[in-house]
Amino acid sequence: MNLKLRLLSYWMPEYLLIPEIDRISKMTLDCLNQLLENYSINEKNVIEEVLIKGKLSQRRSIMATAQNIRIKRLIESIGYMEASEISRKALFKVGLTLGREAHERLNVNDSLTDLSSAARILYRVLGIEFYITVDDNKIFLTVEKCALAEYYTIETCKIISAVDEGVVQGLNHNYNMIFTEWMTGDCNECRACIKHNKMN
Repeated sequence: MNLKLRLLSYWMPEYLLIPEIDRISKMTLDCLNQLLENYSINEKNVIEEVLIKGKLSQRRSIMATAQNIRIKRLIESIGYMEASEISRKALFKVGLTLGREAHERLNVNDSLTDLSSAARILYRVLGIEFYITVDDNKIFLTVEKCALAEYYTIETCKIISAVDEGVVQGLNHNYNMIFTEWMTGDCNECRACIKHNKMN
């Protein structure tokens, strides 16, 4: 693991985290706004401008609330199944871009250790704590704390998790991740399976 990645995985000051949450907010909300513009059947569905401001926790709250509102409106317009399909595809691409950018900035190598450390840095921006376990050659990511969960419905979680899945593949193209459980549903934790492409 390179020194920069090692240091940042242990500690990052808030002034470094704030530009990251602002970038994630802009990219995800721009994506959802475009989807609403393209697919909403309600002509009166005005897309309000979102001002991300305040401390890190406030910015997370503003972002998550705005994401939830937009996904809810999209579901109301075209139904959950179609909204999920088009949103997850678009948001995965957003996550892929974020992951690739972080890959370059952090000099992430091909190891699972570097992937985990880089993901930990990005998740710290969102107020998410996780751990990774390997069981019978299967890799699992378990989220035990999420600052965004109180703002999301289960439907929003299932859709917005496509960003996370894209980030992982952007950080290391040899891996892909899929969430299978969400704490906004009936689970105490969120859980995802990470697979190496050669294992698929």
